[in-house]
Amino acid sequence: MSSFRVTQNQSHPNKTNTLMLGIIMLLIGILSIQIWLLYSALNNALDENQDLAIAAFIGSLLLFFTGLWLLKYLPDARGRFLKKELSENKYK
Repeated sequence: MSSFRVTQNQSHPNKTNTLMLGIIMLLIGILSIQIWLLYSALNNALDENQDLAIAAFIGSLLLFFTGLWLLKYLPDARGRFLKKELSENKYK
């Protein structure tokens, strides 16, 4: 039984690139939402509305952990995988 990482390294490069593009676009979206939350929290904190700042902090923290989880699924660099494969086949 193969793991997700092994299967991902054996897939066609177009599929790997599509997956990488999707994950990077999701990370850019998450970062944009976090910047918007920071902006709105700062504006409300300056108006002495602290409740929104706490809610924005919790939301931003959840988005941060979602981004960390997504980084797990980024594919390995193709060059590193090929070098490893060539070094394994060198003595066969």
